[in-house]
Amino acid sequence: MEIGIDSFAAVSNSESGIYASDSLKSMSELLERIEHADRSGLDVFGIGEHHRKEFLDSAPTLILAAAAARTKRIRLTSAVTVLSAADPVRVFQNFATLDLISKGRAEMVVGRGSFIEAFPLFGFDLNDYDALFIEKLELLLKIRDNDVVNWEGKYRPALVNQSIYPRPVQNPLPIWLGVGGTPESFARAGTLGLPLMVAIIGGDTHRFAPLVDLYREAGRKAGHAPEKLKVGLHSLGYVSHTTEEAVADYYPGYAETFSRIGKERGWPPVTQARFEAQRGPLGALLVGSPEEVAEKILRHSESLGGISRLTFQMDNAALPHEKLMQSIELIGRKVMPLVNKT
Repeated sequence: MEIGIDSFAAVSNSESGIYASDSLKSMSELLERIEHADRSGLDVFGIGEHHRKEFLDSAPTLILAAAAARTKRIRLTSAVTVLSAADPVRVFQNFATLDLISKGRAEMVVGRGSFIEAFPLFGFDLNDYDALFIEKLELLLKIRDNDVVNWEGKYRPALVNQSIYPRPVQNPLPIWLGVGGTPESFARAGTLGLPLMVAIIGGDTHRFAPLVDLYREAGRKAGHAPEKLKVGLHSLGYVSHTTEEAVADYYPGYAETFSRIGKERGWPPVTQARFEAQRGPLGALLVGSPEEVAEKILRHSESLGGISRLTFQMDNAALPHEKLMQSIELIGRKVMPLVNKT
């Protein structure tokens, strides 16, 4: 199983919990963490895409390109590219260029995104939420598979005998489909034969098993080989030397962040009891000691019929850089060997 980190390039917090203005420091520390992940043996590092003041990832391929120049082996991906609000031609060109810079280590995860700021920012109507994504995914895959493209759709000017360059080192350039919880998205990924990245930020992970089964069945019916139908999990998590340390470090920032976001989305405030339920054997949170987290990853994989990749998202708890560096090293040096022991 591949294991890695996803980051939203969060701006560092001050001790009072108010976002600090030092974006320069936050970006420098993020690149240092990607380098550290590479040295620690992690397989992949992903950068999200948001258009909010608390995150610095509005241009993720620029961050990934900077990381490519400072790393040797780790794969570099989006987490996710908000394809509905982007031009597929530019998305492909950006990631093909990243693939050249990284010498064949680029990937992308495309999806709708869990926040909606990109839609009004780039002039798109939320009423077209699904139609935009379906059309743009079709075009992106066509560009990936053809140097010269002929295409016509509703939301973008037609392409007539257009050559789209540069071409990436990898053929094909890996494109994962990022999904939340809609059956149509799982079935679409299977029908297209795309690897699936499932964002599970709450609830019990095993409840996604019927949707993952739907994905694999749709892929089988479409004639795709089982080994092509890879499943990945994007999970909230944090690893420390002991479970007690991990909870003490992670809970305060997690509770503040998700209580604040909950006001926007109608979620109830975070409580210690709800947090512990999420941290329990079946819950989605991967917070604990290396041994506890490794056991939980294997349990999640078994419940979903086997997963190929798992990424930790640690930007949601206002953790200081030093704690994130420590967690990355523990994931690479301790969690990964436990998960992948033969």
